[in-house]
Amino acid sequence: MVRSTKNTLTDDVILELESRLSGTLKPIQPSSDIVQRLRERIRFPSPEEIQMRLSDWRRMFLVLGGVMSGLLIVITIARAFFYLVGRRNM
Repeated sequence: MVRSTKNTLTDDVILELESRLSGTLKPIQPSSDIVQRLRERIRFPSPEEIQMRLSDWRRMFLVLGGVMSGLLIVITIARAFFYLVGRRNM
């Protein structure tokens, strides 16, 4: 597909479009009810809670070990699958 390098819009048309869009795309303020509901739904943990979660190193070690074990199993199954598929094609 070849694109034409010719510009069909003149500068006057572009300026008219820009002025029309600038009039229609004005920023709006959300209602205070919506803002209040969003503030209630979004909750940031306190610094003490973050510190408590990070200091629980036993659980973090367990989670990390579980993720690593899962990845090792997935890699092993993928290698076995590709080995078996490669053997059939020979």
